[in-house]
Amino acid sequence: MLAPMEGVTDFHMRRILTAIGGYNRCVTEFLRVTDHLYPERVFMRCCPELANEGCTTTGTPVYLQLLGSNPTALADNARRAVALGAPGIDLNFGCPAKTVNRHGGGSSLLRTPAIIQEIVTAVRQAVDSEIPVTVKIRLGFDDSSLLLHTACLIEQAGATELCVHARTRSDGYKPPAHWHEVEAVRNALNIPVIINGEIWNARCSASAQQDSGCYDVMLGRGALSCPDLAVQLKSAEMNCSIAELQWSDIVALLQQLLETAEHLPEKYAGNRTKQWLTYLRRQYAGADDLFNRVKRLRKFEDMVREISLHEKGLKVGQSGIA
Repeated sequence: MLAPMEGVTDFHMRRILTAIGGYNRCVTEFLRVTDHLYPERVFMRCCPELANEGCTTTGTPVYLQLLGSNPTALADNARRAVALGAPGIDLNFGCPAKTVNRHGGGSSLLRTPAIIQEIVTAVRQAVDSEIPVTVKIRLGFDDSSLLLHTACLIEQAGATELCVHARTRSDGYKPPAHWHEVEAVRNALNIPVIINGEIWNARCSASAQQDSGCYDVMLGRGALSCPDLAVQLKSAEMNCSIAELQWSDIVALLQQLLETAEHLPEKYAGNRTKQWLTYLRRQYAGADDLFNRVKRLRKFEDMVREISLHEKGLKVGQSGIA
């Protein structure tokens, strides 16, 4: 699965990555719910795939993620999302952002498992039994002492499956991910448990699966640094070899992403492309060169020109693969 990453895995990124292949599902960036029911346009902005039966252009289902602490409001918004065509609802109890946590959302709720249970129960009862209601959590807020208890309450509340990011809120995104701590959850629950965190390549994925006992994985930053990672994992699972994407292929994808920003104000147009390049630098040496070329550019036309010049350089023999 492709992880929800606020400000990163938006509609355009979901379209690009799922077109490469390997994904069974995506989850939207979170829709922050307070105490009111959003109008249709808000759901369509969060999940444009609703206009395509809740799937990306290549047919990958996209669950709509809700974040908040008000069970009634979350249930009402889940009901509307499903009425608009969302194939599933995901509940976010893992976001570590301080702003979100200060307002009682995301991983702050890991300190009060009973409220999580109440929310999951309300959402589960609000939508048809055939609609999946999935949950994403971390190991805990400051430690993992409540992890197993929380997971069991989530299952009792009727969740379809549980994804565990194998770090606490206090850990943030600092390595390592503690995959082994999820094994007790996997052994105790009867619903599928998905492992997430620090999965950068096939070796990491295999270790995460072995340590946690989980079969399914959710890819976040690893998917951005290696856009065909999901395909690589599928091929490893089937014990077959594939041709991995080359840096020239990635440059073409960067151009696709940049084109989606042409309508934005000049000072924002290249931001997503630069952001993606920071992730790609982990995997591709060519990303370093291109990032240094564009990092100070502000005009859309200048970004397009520099990427085109970089691509032409590749065609005359420059190598961009780490």
